[in-house]
Amino acid sequence: MLGNYFPILLFIVVGLLIGILSMLAGWFLAPNNPDDEKLSPYECGFSAFEDARMKFDVRYYLVAILFILFDLEIAFLFPWAVVLEEIGLFGFVAMLVFLGILTVGFIYEWKKGALEWD
Repeated sequence: MLGNYFPILLFIVVGLLIGILSMLAGWFLAPNNPDDEKLSPYECGFSAFEDARMKFDVRYYLVAILFILFDLEIAFLFPWAVVLEEIGLFGFVAMLVFLGILTVGFIYEWKKGALEWD
C-alpha cells in the first residue's frame, strides 16, 4: 500500500532538493555589492522607514487602483471569447456595450488627468 505513494514522496523530495540547492547556489554565487540605488524603496512611492504620519502622494495609489480595475475588467474577455459561439449575437452585443462603458470610463480618467505622473 505504501509503495503506491513512493513516486509522490520522491517527487516532493526531488522538488525540495532542487529548490534548496538553487537557493544555496544563488546565495553563494551571486555578487553582493549593495549601493544606494539598490537599497532605495521602490513600488510603494515612499520610504517605508519614515514617520507613519507623513504626507504622501496619493497619485501612485490612484494609478495602481485604476490599473487593477481595468486589468480585472479585461479579464472578463477571456471567458467571453471561449463561449462566444454559444452565446451568439446577444452575447456579442452585450460585450460591445461592456467595452463601450469601459472605454468611456478610460477616456474620462484620461481627460481628468488621473493617469498623469509628474
